[in-house]
Amino acid sequence: MSRATTRKDTQSPAPHIADSHDMIRVHGARENNLKDVSIELPKRRLTVFTGVSGSGKSSLVFDTIAAESQRLINETYPAFVQGFMANLARPEVDVLDGLTTVISVDQQRMGADPRSTVGTATDANAMLRILFSRLGKPHIGPPSAYSFNTASVKASGAITVQRGDKTKAEKATFERTGGMCTRCEGRGKVSDIDLTQLYDDSKSISEGAFTIPGWKSDNVWTVGIYAQSGLLDPDKPIRRFTKKEMQAFLYGEPTKVKVNGVNLTYEGLIPKIQKSFLSKDKEAMQPHIRAFVERAVTFTVCPECDGSRLSEGARSSKIKKISIADACAMEIRDLAEWVRGLKEPSVAPLLTALQHTLDSFVEIGLGYLALDRPAGTLSGGEAQRVKMIRHLGSALTDVTYVFDEPTIGLHPHDIQRMNNLLLRLRDKGNTVLVVEHKPEAIAIADHVVDLGPGAGTAGGTVCFAGTLDGLRASGTVTGRHLDDRAALKDTVRKSTGALEIRGASANNLQNVDVDIPLGVLTVVTGVAGSGKSSLIHGSVPAAEGVVSVDQTPIRGSRRSNPATYTGLLDPIRKAFAKVNGVKPALFSANSEGACPACNGAGVIYTDLAIMQSVATPCEECEGKRFQAAVLEYHLGGRDISEVLGMSVTEAEEFFGSGDARTPAAHAILSRLADVGLGYLTLGQPLTTLSGGERQRLKLATHMADKGGDRQIVVLDEPTTGLHLADVEQLLGLLDRLVDAGKSVIVIEHHQAVMAHADWIIDLGPGAGHDGGKVVFEGTPADLVADRSTLTGRHLAEYVGA
Repeated sequence: MSRATTRKDTQSPAPHIADSHDMIRVHGARENNLKDVSIELPKRRLTVFTGVSGSGKSSLVFDTIAAESQRLINETYPAFVQGFMANLARPEVDVLDGLTTVISVDQQRMGADPRSTVGTATDANAMLRILFSRLGKPHIGPPSAYSFNTASVKASGAITVQRGDKTKAEKATFERTGGMCTRCEGRGKVSDIDLTQLYDDSKSISEGAFTIPGWKSDNVWTVGIYAQSGLLDPDKPIRRFTKKEMQAFLYGEPTKVKVNGVNLTYEGLIPKIQKSFLSKDKEAMQPHIRAFVERAVTFTVCPECDGSRLSEGARSSKIKKISIADACAMEIRDLAEWVRGLKEPSVAPLLTALQHTLDSFVEIGLGYLALDRPAGTLSGGEAQRVKMIRHLGSALTDVTYVFDEPTIGLHPHDIQRMNNLLLRLRDKGNTVLVVEHKPEAIAIADHVVDLGPGAGTAGGTVCFAGTLDGLRASGTVTGRHLDDRAALKDTVRKSTGALEIRGASANNLQNVDVDIPLGVLTVVTGVAGSGKSSLIHGSVPAAEGVVSVDQTPIRGSRRSNPATYTGLLDPIRKAFAKVNGVKPALFSANSEGACPACNGAGVIYTDLAIMQSVATPCEECEGKRFQAAVLEYHLGGRDISEVLGMSVTEAEEFFGSGDARTPAAHAILSRLADVGLGYLTLGQPLTTLSGGERQRLKLATHMADKGGDRQIVVLDEPTTGLHLADVEQLLGLLDRLVDAGKSVIVIEHHQAVMAHADWIIDLGPGAGHDGGKVVFEGTPADLVADRSTLTGRHLAEYVGA
């Protein structure tokens, strides 16, 4: 063999063409506020997206890349299957190249259905039901017999069977054994209505016995229907009703009656209250109605199943003296050990799969949860980590995982564990895209994309793409604030009193006694699962004058927006009406001013069955939602649609001076700007807001309360979704609330908020049954000096002590 031939054989082979597809290429992305964004993202690397709130991070990652990947996957299914799937529209983008299958793990809280639990959301319950149906003694039936979502059914009767030209009647029976508790129907709780809150039984109906808000004696639809139905004696005190009359009064079946010549439907008071009040979302109620419902309705643990949701048969079947109800009530880390001790070859594959799922809970830092924990009670961060569990042991590679602030709700001690999980997904050959604000999470990125420079219309461009060191030197808002560290306050405020909590034992709290100082900024902290929310939400809201502001969704249709939710639209409509000499109702897209073609929606929705529904701008109003005649009326040179298209910052300036000066509107807009929502447009649908934005919107509405009986404000992780540069603004807002006479209690992990506190209450030392104790009370400086707790050590490291 010649020397030339040898040299040729030792040369590296030419790269395979398949290896050239190593980038995700985005060209001309215009979704939401993105301004023709073009960028290349490396595959099989961890890319972190940063930028101020509203800069376009989620629009690029979730609404463009993830949405298009999901749409393309859906199109691979047959048309029949597509008919049962969500219809997705193509994102506003010119070219998306190099996409892989995307798995989105967002921070949306899980459904609040009372039958949805941690176990049902992760398939752990399904495996436990199979396990007990095979090994449980006594044997009571198939897996459905252990399910609190399945009711027992028995049926028998005749059926007609046709074979050829012959018809034959046969007798058939059907029986299904379910595990649902018949008393609470698998909910674990039963509701009870306090009748003393509905009426004064010493009075008659005609004397005004009802104490229900809005039930006045002249209202024919409420009081009138009981007084004039002919079924009850309106002049007899309610306490003197006979048993038959009381049954008709409280539980009467719907009956047609004539009142003042009008045909109406009479029904008992209890079902009427349930339909009128209990079927509605409490958050959407007016304050006095919400207060009535909280007084009148109590939810107690089901006495039949003791809250386990299961039938007596399901509770009686056991494996090694443990029933499925006992197993679901255990902390998951304890349940994992119990399952590990089961040695039964006949169900070995099932035990292996169940063991892996339970160990994943522990590995991801959720070992303190129980499988019977209602899914709706999980925080945004906990819900996101629960969704991650099914992906941890997956054999899939070359998948794109998309995470939305995975460190939400995590103590600094737990962030490193989350970082390790993200890196593990990457090291298996996957692409990991993370939207994140925490410096500790940004630090592990292989590639950083910074969007901005501002929020809303001031954002939507790529300010930087490269390495972490390059970001620090880039001069962008994120780069400048990446190494910001808050300092401990020189002096702290003195309390003006104390809110005493005694014997708190909800969930994992261990008979906690603590005094929360009033008139100051108090931060309650501790590792995830240590008992912070149980202590504050379980004890403080029971006190008088407490406003609790959390991140639960604001209910409303796509017609709801910040202007309608905050009451801002009312002074705006009145100002338009006064200047133009017309009715305020003309300036509502849900009332007289609505475009007749689209009913004020601004778009026409066309259902194309298996294809995605098409939303096209209304040709009549050109997407402005109002009648053409309404748009002829102006305030300060702008019509109502142009005002609703303004950002909060623009509108604050517009209504603050000149011809459009409207003090009532300006005051609301100032509060929205104070909570960091200056980039939101007034007409933006509420359904598009993140959890942090929802919380700040609620906070802005509560800031209108001027002292009175609302002196205590409880905030649950207000830094959620906040950029590093915005945290300082939040601290200023908290100071203003305290200086205005409020007592502010914040559940928070962010070290900058801890350092700024007047008083810190640290719970722990661990999570679940290892927590539930107050491990420190004092000032931030004392906590740093003490360093006996995890929080103290991390705070000391943060402030450089």
